Amino acid sequence: MVADGAAGPTRIVDPRLMREVLGHFASGVTVVTADAPEGPIGFTCQSFSSLSLDPPLVALAPARTSRTWARLRDIGRFCVNVLAEGQDAVSQNFARSGADKFAGVRWTPSAHGSPVLEDVVAWIDGELWAEYDGGDHTIVVARVLDLDAAPDRRPLLFHRGAYGLLRSDEA
Repeated sequence: MVADGAAGPTRIVDPRLMREVLGHFASGVTVVTADAPEGPIGFTCQSFSSLSLDPPLVALAPARTSRTWARLRDIGRFCVNVLAEGQDAVSQNFARSGADKFAGVRWTPSAHGSPVLEDVVAWIDGELWAEYDGGDHTIVVARVLDLDAAPDRRPLLFHRGAYGLLRSDEA
């Protein structure tokens, strides 16, 4: 245990070990979308959380290498779609580069014009509030403009490198 800000020996953390250990933390899966002049764009983002109620803020962390995030940043408004059980293929599709990610995906525009994907658990419409250095990711803070949820749906989870399900009440 290190006390009073005293630094202990520096240990180099193997990125593979870090990914494996942190993979034990189950997370939801989101797809972040926006409407660009050439049509809708989006990407899968596993790093997402609520941040503040006053003001209403959420946080997400796209990879620094994400070309889609660079385009979304320029637009300044986007929608975080919380995926539901059974939307594994949607998650995988939006995680690919260079593909038409919206092919076969039904959506409707939010009041602010961002794509809300069909059958999601929840969606949060937001605008860029701030960005911070997050190492190989960018920490993005967005001000919530609008949001809604479908309480009858269950979220798609990601745990230890695979999609998972919540245990049903019947189990």
